[in-house]
Formats: sequence, structure tokens, C-alpha cells
Amino acid sequence: MRVAALRVELRLPGVQSLKEKRGVLRPVLEGIRRLGSYSVAEVDGHDFWQRCTLGIAIAARDGRSLEMQLDKLRRYLDSRKEVEVVDLFKTELERPE
Repeated sequence: MRVAALRVELRLPGVQSLKEKRGVLRPVLEGIRRLGSYSVAEVDGHDFWQRCTLGIAIAARDGRSLEMQLDKLRRYLDSRKEVEVVDLFKTELERPE
């Protein structure tokens, strides 16, 4: 089994309030959850209008499957015009056999 923990820094251009930020983020988070077996939460930047940090965990049976899931997630985030990926930090864990 392989697991990846991601820290994704997002910029939300055009957002002018925390309420508007929540309105933009909600469908993005739900979309990530619908992609597969992803756990996602806003982990930092709660008080900033145009910044957000997401924590995302992905589990897969092997390295190839994990890479496919990571690619799928990245394509999804890149397709969302209301957010811009500023940085993405990935930590992978492998279960010893």
C-alpha cells in the first residue's frame, strides 16, 4: 500500500471576502472528494481572503496507482479556473511488506 500526503497552496484571485472564499472553495473540495478516495481539508490560511492551504491524503495499492491518482488530482485542480495552484508539497509513505 502507498499513501501520499499533500499540502496544496492555492491562490483565489478575485475573492473579496471570507464568505466569498468559502463559496469558491466548497465546490472545489467537494469535487476533490468525488474524484476518488481522497481526504481533504483546509488546513491553513483560514483568515486570508485570497489564500488557502489544503491538506489532502490519498491511498493506493501500489506506486503506479498512486501516481495515477496524483495526476488526476492535479488535472482537476488545473481545470478549476477560480483557483490557482501556487505550490504543491508531496510526502509519500510506503508500507513495508
